[in-house]
Amino acid sequence: MDIQTDHRYAINLNVRGIQPSATLRINELSNQLRAEGRDIIKLGLGQSPFPVPDRVVDALREHAHEKDYLPVKGLKALRESISGYINRSERMRCTWEDVLIGPGSKELLFMLQLAYYGDLLIPRPSWVSYAPQARIIGRSVHWLPTHAENNWQLTAEELDIICRDDPSRPRILILNYPSNPTGCTYTDDQLLAIANVARKYKLILLSDEIYGEVNFEGRHKSIARYYPEGTIISTGLSKWAGAGGWRLGTFIFPPELRPLQDAMAIIASETYTATSAPIQHAAIAAFNGGEDLDEYLKQSRRVLKVVGEYLHRRLTDMGAVVQKPEGAFYLFPDFSNFREALARRDIKTSQALCQSLLENTGVAILPASDFGFVPDHLAARLAFVDFDGAEALALAGKEYGEQELSDDFVKQACPRLVTAMDKMEQWLTGL
Repeated sequence: MDIQTDHRYAINLNVRGIQPSATLRINELSNQLRAEGRDIIKLGLGQSPFPVPDRVVDALREHAHEKDYLPVKGLKALRESISGYINRSERMRCTWEDVLIGPGSKELLFMLQLAYYGDLLIPRPSWVSYAPQARIIGRSVHWLPTHAENNWQLTAEELDIICRDDPSRPRILILNYPSNPTGCTYTDDQLLAIANVARKYKLILLSDEIYGEVNFEGRHKSIARYYPEGTIISTGLSKWAGAGGWRLGTFIFPPELRPLQDAMAIIASETYTATSAPIQHAAIAAFNGGEDLDEYLKQSRRVLKVVGEYLHRRLTDMGAVVQKPEGAFYLFPDFSNFREALARRDIKTSQALCQSLLENTGVAILPASDFGFVPDHLAARLAFVDFDGAEALALAGKEYGEQELSDDFVKQACPRLVTAMDKMEQWLTGL
């Protein structure tokens, strides 16, 4: 019997209409095109270009034999290491019991929405997986408007407007900064104002700070300083320690939200059981920090800052409108100035723009429609990660030393990014 054509075997899926993760999809497409012989410059998937620090790799090697199922909430020594890290960096007083470990912050976010029945509030633009996760679970998603002149950042006023009509409604607000996809971050005053509104409506605030350590100036502050009782801090190893494929994330809860933490642990116990033991043991070295990791972060920030500023300048000179990044490794250029020229080529959506750019230049970027915008918003996210991070760190630290990094450094350390800008400029000029 052919079960594909027999209606008795029709399968009703709760992911109908939801595509695979946009970042993973563009990465797989880029790899496929490369395998076919195309020279693809991969600016789609936001994977850190830098290697995992040596001491952390050594710790993984040392603990590769660890095979036990660890406690659902995570290894106590790691939870102690993370609480110490947060207390040092944010001047907080959390304890190891406030920490929950998971196989990536993405998994923890999914479990949060399973455990807490509330609407999801997401500033637009946002990371590609927030809204699809909510739709899979069946939660309501409310997009919060932001504006280019405000660096696409949420204001306290816009948050208050969405909450005031139903002030007691349970809600989760996601705040991600430095931002994926814009690279912009919040000032202390902005964080304080948002915190006051969150407190007014008793919101659960998930502060996604996975890029906090790659704030270019090393001055990241958590909104948990201003709204400690309602903020969950989310971080991990993927972005600042180059260990995306290791899959380790962490949530740090306030004591007031311990019941929510416990509920998530119950879900974890019935799903993934525990996070990989060797990875957890190795992660202790990362979160304990030290002079070597301080130097690693210092050089990583120097490299990302000069690269971000170079690409920002090149894109601006081309005629795109783009905000100057302050952290992470993203830019969010708007190509609306080219709308008429693009329309003559029947390019009227951000998806069509990125598809045509990939086909004609080999430069892979992601459309604004993947980040919460309507299809005809002609913007895109560019992840400036297609360079050899190990060589860039060595060049910045050993050859340049304390000398200011410049365009010459970018051309030497990141030639594929320079080529990407040349190709994009030529393509836009030829429209």
